[in-house]
Amino acid sequence: MDPAVFEEWMMTILVSVLILFMGFIVWDLAKKSKAGRFGSMILFFVLGLGVAAFIIKSVVIGLIESGVL
Repeated sequence: MDPAVFEEWMMTILVSVLILFMGFIVWDLAKKSKAGRFGSMILFFVLGLGVAAFIIKSVVIGLIESGVL
């Protein structure tokens, strides 16, 4: 396997695991701080913005490398 392909797979997999772990941390934080429904939604919305930025970055880089942009 080419090292570049391995690095790409590992980055995707490990960042996905990190995102899931951060989701657990936010859920635990919301539960322990008694944030309520609205506070929990805000916490997960902010986490979701970070995840969306990561996905958008990956898509844009892929489009640039393929020559579309």
